[in-house]
Amino acid sequence: MTMDELIQKASTYLEQKDIELIKQAYEFARKAHEGQMRKSGEPYINHPVEVAGILVDLKMDVTTIISGFLHDVVEDTPITLEDIRKEFGDNVAILVDGVTKLRHFEYTSKEDQQAENHRKMFVAMARDLRCVIVKLADRLHNMRTLKFMAPEKQIQKANETLEIFAPLANRLGISAIKWELEDISLRYLKPQQYYKIVNLMKQKREEREAYISQVVEDLKKYVKSVHIEAEISGRPKHIYSIYRKMVNQHKQFNEIYDLFAVRIIVESIKDCYAILGIIHTHWKPMPGRFKDYIAMPKTNMYQSLHTTVIGPKGDPLEVQIRTEEMHDVAEYGIAAHWAYKEGKARNLNNKFEDKLTWFREILEYQNETDDAKEFMESLKMDLFSDTVFVFTPKGDVIELPVGSVPIDFAFRIHTEIGNKTVGARVNGKMVPLDYKLKTGDIVEVMTSKHSYGPSRDWLKIAQSSAVKNKIRQWFKRQERQENVAKGREMIEKELRNQGLSLKDTLTEENIANVVKKYNFSHENELFAAVGYNGIPVKQVVTRLREDDKKPKEPETEEVVKQISETKSTSQRKTSLGVRVKGVDNLLIRLARCCNPVPGDPIVGYITRGRGVTIHREDCPNIKNEEDQRLMEVEWENSESKSKEYNVDIEITAFDRNGLLNEVLQCVSDTHTPINAVKGRADKNKVANISMTIAITNIDHLYRVVEKIKRIPDIYSVRRVMQ
Repeated sequence: MTMDELIQKASTYLEQKDIELIKQAYEFARKAHEGQMRKSGEPYINHPVEVAGILVDLKMDVTTIISGFLHDVVEDTPITLEDIRKEFGDNVAILVDGVTKLRHFEYTSKEDQQAENHRKMFVAMARDLRCVIVKLADRLHNMRTLKFMAPEKQIQKANETLEIFAPLANRLGISAIKWELEDISLRYLKPQQYYKIVNLMKQKREEREAYISQVVEDLKKYVKSVHIEAEISGRPKHIYSIYRKMVNQHKQFNEIYDLFAVRIIVESIKDCYAILGIIHTHWKPMPGRFKDYIAMPKTNMYQSLHTTVIGPKGDPLEVQIRTEEMHDVAEYGIAAHWAYKEGKARNLNNKFEDKLTWFREILEYQNETDDAKEFMESLKMDLFSDTVFVFTPKGDVIELPVGSVPIDFAFRIHTEIGNKTVGARVNGKMVPLDYKLKTGDIVEVMTSKHSYGPSRDWLKIAQSSAVKNKIRQWFKRQERQENVAKGREMIEKELRNQGLSLKDTLTEENIANVVKKYNFSHENELFAAVGYNGIPVKQVVTRLREDDKKPKEPETEEVVKQISETKSTSQRKTSLGVRVKGVDNLLIRLARCCNPVPGDPIVGYITRGRGVTIHREDCPNIKNEEDQRLMEVEWENSESKSKEYNVDIEITAFDRNGLLNEVLQCVSDTHTPINAVKGRADKNKVANISMTIAITNIDHLYRVVEKIKRIPDIYSVRRVMQ
């Protein structure tokens, strides 16, 4: 495309002041690249002009087009981002920076550098989505001129294009770029297959064109009879799509009948369905080949009706029906949703933003990992995955990767719902959490506030990398909290062993000094490091008492005072393993309604004539009780595992022969006593097993529950209250 042709095309939809800015950007780029040549021997400025021309074909706004002219100047010339910012503003500078490769860092390999460059581009997308459109236009022109590169470079670029850029164009709905990127990549990666398909298509072109012409004429006659305005045309299949069909379906070229599709563009959605009815009236539809992407659009906003019918000659014929607006979105995707006003791109509408859930999840993941290669592998997985459409009980459509399970669905609705998931129903029936969802399934997630959170096994069955990351983050947070509590307890224990006062030694000032010495940002990081044995506890205690190596001998009056305080605030240790603060000689018992065990957050409730009853903090029986009757209690810090506590659990599973025996054997293998068990099954083959087991602490309970969950056909395991 020449500069004159570019200006002519841009003038059809941009104002004159925008055209002047485009000319200014061209002159700026021409001077910056003066004297530089491409591998083809052409002046380098031809490349920015072609890139800007592709952006004009997409009808992008003036800021994006200017960025197309300038996208290489920072990387290949002495021009800086600050120069661009002064000349063309912040928005252009942001876009140019987003597509500029990283040059000023040392990398262990070219693969690491490439991965970081790609990650940089996706982070830039978070600031402005137009960044990736510039990059796609840049990649498209580079692919068009790939013949001038060395053979190994051709293979590398073609692979990279098929792995990242073509799927990205597809996800953003820009099929006009996607198909060309795929076809060119195939030409260099599989030249024999590519040219074989090209030659076979040429041999029967006249025959197919005649057939499509007949189909189009018949359709025009049918549509005219119902007085609907429609634009009807034939569309040849792209070479890469034919190649994929041959490979995936193990077919020869002559076995592929739908090399052409007929596209019908009408004025309204109502007309789309009316045309569908007409087609199915005259030609018999093939079972299972109808897809309604109008009611359930793809992630990239693509909307259309697809149907395959037995055509006039008895061969399968694919027909696509859509409105003019749907056609623009199908061809240009994100670009079709860009609004123009006074030369500035307006924010994308809310409907489009909702469709970028997958992208936001990718960006969340990149914030959690420092490994660029790991991020890119996760990205490729999400870009390549096909999708299924499932429904919430309210009828909302949720789009998920093929192979998704109820866990993926739960986390897509909300992270907390995913964390509290204990089971799922699909189409009204209980299913295991590894059930593969299918398009049309109605999914209902069962949650419980008493859930123990995600299982590590979920990492093996979840399909979405974003969901796997959320599960990993949950475990990271849980382990951190446990380590913080464990570390603080270890430090306090060591201080007591050395005869030191917690009040005098474990002060905010002393803790802050130790945190600073170890270069931690928060005291919890110090406690966590001690908890997972990253720092010896004795070393930390030594640091805490550096200003006072020897414990001071308290004055006589102070000793008397401490003894007095000890007597008045004695803590009663019981055979139940619970301490009651501030009260002595009280009868203590564990509540049977919630069966608290060591590790559970607990609270004491003063009963009339029955001492103190220990409840779990989340027990519903104390929610509305008077605060003055509640008292602070805690579990003993005893390492003894001789005490046992009864816990009631409920197991839901698919009823089959041998299920109960497997569950009992599983619990027995953990050396856990079973004090009671009963089971029942309903007409839907759903079994419910109630069991009372004796455990030593909450970790023991977690281990038993996790082991039961691994039994085939188990839907959920949950702790219950009486």
